[in-house]
Amino acid sequence: MKPPTADAMNDAVCPLCGGPNGCALSGARSLDAPCWCKSVAFSPALLARVPRDKRGLACICQRCATAGGLPAATPADR
Repeated sequence: MKPPTADAMNDAVCPLCGGPNGCALSGARSLDAPCWCKSVAFSPALLARVPRDKRGLACICQRCATAGGLPAATPADR
């Protein structure tokens, strides 16, 4: 089994959109730190969208969590 790549282990990057996830727990390295992610429910469907090789390595960002992990609408989509 190969070890995860450095990109896969970057816990500050959202595994869905690749943007910063803003997780305070990641920076604090403690589950006791206050963070927005503690007050959000992550649905099983949303968690299933995380690529298998990135599961359990980083938090989903607030934008993806509240949008259900869907990309933001572009002007052409409206």
